Amino acid sequence: MKIGVLLSGCGVYDGAEIHEAVLTLLAIDEIGAKAVCIGVDAPQHHVINHANGEEMNESRNMLVEAARIARGEISNIREVDPVDIDALVIPGGFGSAKNFTKWAFSGPEGEILPEVKLLLVNLMNVGKPIAALCVSPVVLAKTLEGSDYVANMTLGTNAEPSPYDIDGFSAGLEQTGAVTTMKSVREINVDTKNKIVTAPCYMMEASISDIRKNIRSAIEALRDLA
Repeated sequence: MKIGVLLSGCGVYDGAEIHEAVLTLLAIDEIGAKAVCIGVDAPQHHVINHANGEEMNESRNMLVEAARIARGEISNIREVDPVDIDALVIPGGFGSAKNFTKWAFSGPEGEILPEVKLLLVNLMNVGKPIAALCVSPVVLAKTLEGSDYVANMTLGTNAEPSPYDIDGFSAGLEQTGAVTTMKSVREINVDTKNKIVTAPCYMMEASISDIRKNIRSAIEALRDLA
């Protein structure tokens, strides 16, 4: 089994969340599957100094940055066909809301990159399952907006501590036509009809051990759907 891992860069504040990305790769290996890392050959929205949170006066490429996580083995999204993979995972990180979409700036009205939408739509149309971790359900929500798909997804729960506005994010997803479910970091949400797995991960206050377990559960569910 080959599972694509769609990376929006390298770093929680301007790209893919590194812990989630690496733990995804680990979980894929542990279930006996092969990870196929995928990136987008385009500039990321901006570059953030992760030591102080300030924007830096430079430009970086999503594909080049994602190659850091992939140890150089990265495929350009434009060269990936649904037949090449059996399933896809989108780790979290602000790159999903800044690079793949503009959700971080415009909410549910924000645009989505055409090449990202195309791959996800093509995968959905042929019945390949997709897992969206952390904030990445916003990418799926924008992909499916206006379609016949009504995805059931989670971004976390308002019943436990979170550094983010879970109610606000959930309302945004529902504005696009999705249905949301509250789940803790100890849970995942499986939409069996649409073959979509979502897991809160770092949308909730959580330890790296919590994240590892959450992602492992999501990858096992993804395998079962495939």
